[in-house]
Amino acid sequence: MSASTAAPIVPVVPVQAPPARHPRRWLRRVVKVFVIAVLVAAVAGGLVWEGKRMYTAVKPRTDVTIPTTVVKRSDLTLTVSARGELRGGNSEVLSAPLTTGSELHLTMLRKTGEVVKTNDVVIEFDPTEQEFKLKEAEADLAEANMKVEQAKSQAAAQFEEDTYSLAAAESAVKLAEYDVRKNPILSTIQARQNDLALKAAQDRLTQIRQDIGSRKETNQAAIKVQEAGVGKADVQVATAKRNIDALTLKAHRDGYVSLKQNTSGNFFMEGMTLPYYQVGDAVRAGMAIAEIPDLKNWELTATIGELDRGHIAIGQKVDVSVVALPGHMFHGHVKDLGGTGGPPWNRNFQCKMQLDDPTPALRPGMSVRIVITTDLLRNALWIPAQALFESGSRTYVFTPSGAGFSPHDVKLVRRSESQVVVEGLNEGQAVALANPEQQPQKKPAAQASPLPK
Repeated sequence: MSASTAAPIVPVVPVQAPPARHPRRWLRRVVKVFVIAVLVAAVAGGLVWEGKRMYTAVKPRTDVTIPTTVVKRSDLTLTVSARGELRGGNSEVLSAPLTTGSELHLTMLRKTGEVVKTNDVVIEFDPTEQEFKLKEAEADLAEANMKVEQAKSQAAAQFEEDTYSLAAAESAVKLAEYDVRKNPILSTIQARQNDLALKAAQDRLTQIRQDIGSRKETNQAAIKVQEAGVGKADVQVATAKRNIDALTLKAHRDGYVSLKQNTSGNFFMEGMTLPYYQVGDAVRAGMAIAEIPDLKNWELTATIGELDRGHIAIGQKVDVSVVALPGHMFHGHVKDLGGTGGPPWNRNFQCKMQLDDPTPALRPGMSVRIVITTDLLRNALWIPAQALFESGSRTYVFTPSGAGFSPHDVKLVRRSESQVVVEGLNEGQAVALANPEQQPQKKPAAQASPLPK
């Protein structure tokens, strides 16, 4: 082959492979794309849910029937209802005596509901300790009386001795005086001796008289000291007897016994029921054991919610229906309002009412239903309580709007259990008795599955 016909020689250039991607950089890009996709999906889902909610709120609820009522204007009597218990008023409380100052034990106790008469024994405590103290006090009294008699005997013996000494000293003075009368016929020395003897006898008589007066006062003081001991022992005896008498509690009026719950040494928690006192229980001084209500003055006690506290005042009228006496309506008035108590989620207060027209058929402990008339509003605009809704500080109702309902703000004037007085509505205007936004959708009827062939 000639050189002119030979194929041209092409130089061979080596082909380089594309550079390899860094694995970490690739993983970051994948994660970034995934996060962006998740965020976009979440935003889109939120927009769809919010649109659906707004559409549901304004869409006519053709599948649920909302009950309605109309706004009324009339004279409105506001009331508060509650359940209570009937009991006697002005109860006589029987408590453990304070004079003992120690723990006592019940040896006799009437039962709850037992009828008692005036001066009937209701409670007795163990008198062993006080009887021992009485015997000690009586022994001390007897010893003190013996000491008084001893002091008096010693004073009497001393008086007899002093009387003899005084008589002897007076006789010695008289004899000395007789001897002095002889001085004119006696020598000077003998006469001087007689004068000295008379002076000595007179001095001794004076000293004896002073000693007798001092000993008499001393003996009288000693007797008074012993008599004071007798008085002290006598007081101890009287105190011990009084303490023993105080261990027996009697009824001061006719009535029935109502025992108290034993709170001594018991750990109390919310919802627990404490036992009532019984024979053998230990009682601290001053603790209330039982009470005897006055059946001539009947009282009602009820627990009322905190929201109604501001509407109830002393003297308001109360209508009372006794569960055990149907068909008979009693009347009374609010007597006393107690302090607010209870847990924060259920605050309430105790209310006492006086029954104005009791009958002999009433019995303590009967359940009653009370209705307290709190106020009378003239020409008030009101709706049922279930037609008013609250959200924070906002109060509103639902009024018809097109084919559905829309919220309408109102001002709450007064509230009772069943009615509310409002402003911002017109008489005769329709309002919903239920929240249309919270009514459940009706589920479609399930299709019956075909029977198996």
